[in-house]
Amino acid sequence: MTTNRIIPTPGHYIIQDSRTGKVSYWQKEYHQSAADAHGVSTADYIHAMYFFLMQAGARDVLMIGCGGGTLATMLVRSNIQVTVVDLHKFSFDIARKYFHLPDAVTCHVADGIEYFKTHRQRHDALVLDAFGEGGMPEAFMQPSFFKLAKSRLKPKNSLFLMNVIVADDDDDTPDDLVRALRAQWGRVRLLDTDGWTDRNAVIAAGAVTKLKKPKLLMEPRPGGGKLAKELDVLDWRAIR
Repeated sequence: MTTNRIIPTPGHYIIQDSRTGKVSYWQKEYHQSAADAHGVSTADYIHAMYFFLMQAGARDVLMIGCGGGTLATMLVRSNIQVTVVDLHKFSFDIARKYFHLPDAVTCHVADGIEYFKTHRQRHDALVLDAFGEGGMPEAFMQPSFFKLAKSRLKPKNSLFLMNVIVADDDDDTPDDLVRALRAQWGRVRLLDTDGWTDRNAVIAAGAVTKLKKPKLLMEPRPGGGKLAKELDVLDWRAIR
């Protein structure tokens, strides 16, 4: 047997593969993060967001939601300043201990909305990837939050990225969110692929006109070939 199961805190567990070094983080039945032995994500949507942030030239990124911190790890290794806000300290502890989250990542234990209200710094990009047992909190899917988030972005060439869980092809959640975001940002696009259940889609708002279909820029080892094929399936789609 090559796997090792660790319970760092009740309801959360880590699975490590001693043969490949791959590590996965689960919150009960919800899969939070997966990475190779060096903290590089093996999730296609994380690499899609990484690609967009690199393409947009973001130098200062604020993230709401930590999980395993894989996107933050990848960005810092690309010399990008990253701040992560999460409601739970143990999320940062898990990310640092098991996923190699660098010390250079600034971590704040706080509610994302309250953080925005008390910190008025504007950023090149915001990434919303906050999920718990009940999915994404409703407060992060409201027009008032989108308005607040936009006020914390720089006026020009900034980017808002949002991870969305899509149940199936009949789930209209991402389409409804795109419509809501368009009340704040004139340009909003949806990266998605039909045919998969419980999949991740990425909504991009702001400076999105020139964003290209994502490609693999930082390869996990092993798993790079498989991930490149998964990324190739993702594409921009029209809103239904």
